[in-house]
Order: sequence, then structure tokens, then C-alpha cells
Amino acid sequence: MPTLTVNGRRQVVAAEPETPLLYVLRDELGLDGAKFGCGLGQCGACTVEVEGRAVLSCLTPVGVLEGRAVTTVEGLGTPEHPGPLQAAFIAENAAQCGYCIAGMVMRAHALLRAVPHPSEAEIREALRFNLCRCGTHMRILAAVRRAAGHDPAATGATP
Repeated sequence: MPTLTVNGRRQVVAAEPETPLLYVLRDELGLDGAKFGCGLGQCGACTVEVEGRAVLSCLTPVGVLEGRAVTTVEGLGTPEHPGPLQAAFIAENAAQCGYCIAGMVMRAHALLRAVPHPSEAEIREALRFNLCRCGTHMRILAAVRRAAGHDPAATGATP
């Protein structure tokens, strides 16, 4: 039985090693932030962090994560006390249906951990793997810029 550290808590899971992490998170651990979108690694709705890197949980077998740290959107904050990036998404009203947002937040979180003050091009490059069908891309970009401490006027970008 694989052992994972999810959101700072050590978890022994009953899943077979080839089971996608997404199913373990949702079905076994009750963490439903990561969404099943396409199941093919093409939409990013299932994005989580594994040791600081954005990972598609629908494609990642739980067996390869033995002893590794996994962070989900639930590990960044709570509805009552959102983390800084979550607060930026709220402030920018960067969600419409909300289906893609957890994956967007997690990919942005991984970017900001690696590059605390990314350029507009770096933000766009990092988020290009995640799809938003509602069309809130500009607000999502504004939220990441806000979390990174960018002044929208200084970047020339419009929210």
C-alpha cells in the first residue's frame, strides 16, 4: 500500500500502485478540488503539485509517489482563510463555473514557488497547459500578476 504525504499529512492509501492519483485524492482521501476533466492530461483540471512541480493527477500513478509530498488546492488555504494566491483569485473574480480553477491555482502556485516575480510571458507559458472554457483567462492572468506583486499598469497588461 503506497504511502503519500498529502497537504502535509502522511497517508497510507489502499489503492493499487497504477491507480491515478486523481482517483485516490477524490475517492479515498475526500479531496475534491482536483477535477476529472478529460482524463487524458489535456485540460489541466486535475493539476496538483508534487514537490513543487505541477503534475496532472489523472495521469500520475499513485505508486510513483511513494514518500513524495503532494499538495492540492485544499492545502493552500480554507474558504474562511484562503491562501495568498487563492485570495488573489477571489479579488480578481477569476472564476466563473469554477471547474478549471483549482488546476489553474495549482499550476500558478508551482510557478510562483519557482519564479516569485514571473514576467507576463512566464505566466502565460505556465498556464498554457490549463484550459478554461468560460473565458476567464484575463482575470486568471490578473490574479497571478496580483499574487506575484505586479502592478497591472506597470506590466501594460489589462485585467
